[in-house]
Amino acid sequence: MRYPYVIIRLIFPAYFVLLFGSCNKPFGNDDYTAYFGGEVSNPTSPYVLFCKDTKVIDTIMLKDDNTFFVKFDSLTPGLYTFKNEPEYQYIYFDKNDSIMVRINANDFDESIVFCGRGEEKNNFLMELYLKNEHEKKKIYDVFEYDYPNFKKNIDSAYASKEKFYKSKKESIQWNDDFDSYAKAMLDFNYFSKKEIYPVVHEMRTGVELKRTLPKDYYAHRSNIDYNDAKLTEFSPYVKYLTYMLSNMALEKDFPNVSEADKSLEMSVRKMDIADSLFKNQSIKNTILNNIAFTYLLEDQNIVNNKKFLDQYHRLSTDKSKHNEILKIGDAIQNLKEGNELPQVSLVNLNNEPVDFKSLIHKKTVLFFWTQNLESHVIAAHKIILELIRKHPDYQFIAINVDRDQEEWKKDMSNYKFDGIQEYRAADFDSMKEKWVINKIHRTMILNADGTINNAFVSLFDAKFEEHLR
Repeated sequence: MRYPYVIIRLIFPAYFVLLFGSCNKPFGNDDYTAYFGGEVSNPTSPYVLFCKDTKVIDTIMLKDDNTFFVKFDSLTPGLYTFKNEPEYQYIYFDKNDSIMVRINANDFDESIVFCGRGEEKNNFLMELYLKNEHEKKKIYDVFEYDYPNFKKNIDSAYASKEKFYKSKKESIQWNDDFDSYAKAMLDFNYFSKKEIYPVVHEMRTGVELKRTLPKDYYAHRSNIDYNDAKLTEFSPYVKYLTYMLSNMALEKDFPNVSEADKSLEMSVRKMDIADSLFKNQSIKNTILNNIAFTYLLEDQNIVNNKKFLDQYHRLSTDKSKHNEILKIGDAIQNLKEGNELPQVSLVNLNNEPVDFKSLIHKKTVLFFWTQNLESHVIAAHKIILELIRKHPDYQFIAINVDRDQEEWKKDMSNYKFDGIQEYRAADFDSMKEKWVINKIHRTMILNADGTINNAFVSLFDAKFEEHLR
């Protein structure tokens, strides 16, 4: 744990300490009662979602003091997630656990502390997760190393975390079910680095490694259970499989194809590999859905989208997801060049509705921002201010995607962005659906008549300005 237990008890409201203390009573063999509660500082939504895989089990409303509490009359032991949207984290419940969590939504992962019956396992899982996250900040430099130094670095990091894992496993004495998640979080982070290394190394150094790596470099692949249904929705496992499939799809070259066609061929190849590799239909569908979402949100070639979706529907049996993926595909079709941009609701600084179409009276660049990414706010506006100087034939509209009007007004009072029209999305969920906004870097270029010139560009693309000529 990152804090002594006595300190943790002091930072929670006293009535919660008493309540959770009272939950340390003995339970019968057939009693699966469990308790979950806590406090969310600076919440981003007025509730906490408690979920099993992708299914919401309970929506727990925050009280006026931002605390929450729920008693489950019967909770099956296993891994769950809790969300204060858009952030989420895992929580593991053994039989009759009574777990309290403290969260600051402004620093979600770093702030999480668990207390109560079941705290040790969950604090271990958070510590291991944070160790992995902190490594990410340095790993892209490590990907530039030659193979011997790369191997030395990742093996050393793995050995350190493995020692931590073994020590906690011995002291906590957790069960085999929890161990499957703990070991997966340890191992798949390491395996992911191995999958990513050859690709990123070539991108950053220009040196191709795939033909010079040791013959046993991918030996870890043969030791993985690709049909472990328990890990179907566990992020470290799913992320690893995504990296692995991309790597396997790249093992064959793509001669004489355009970038758009290469993206299509790559994604179809990944789906075909998944179809042959995964026998568990649930896992296969999860992976196919991930491939589909990634492809549809990255590649906006209208013809290729149809080819991709045809193959996706041949392989996937997940009918519940089809409608969602089809909805994204249809939305992308609506955003093709020459179409009118679908109408959305905007408000100005006075919280007055704004007719979006009435704003477009010349060629227009739309970009998006959120105060949750302050560095992006400043960087994006700085680029736009330079573009205003160089392209007076364009107007530039910034759209804030945060939900709080007063916070947005306060943010705007701290900045001076002359020449940029500033509005806020009145209903970001609707905008996200109609305009397929999946990344804050997304930028859209409109013609003077309001029709779409290019709905899928990035303001931070080195060649972005070429789209304005």
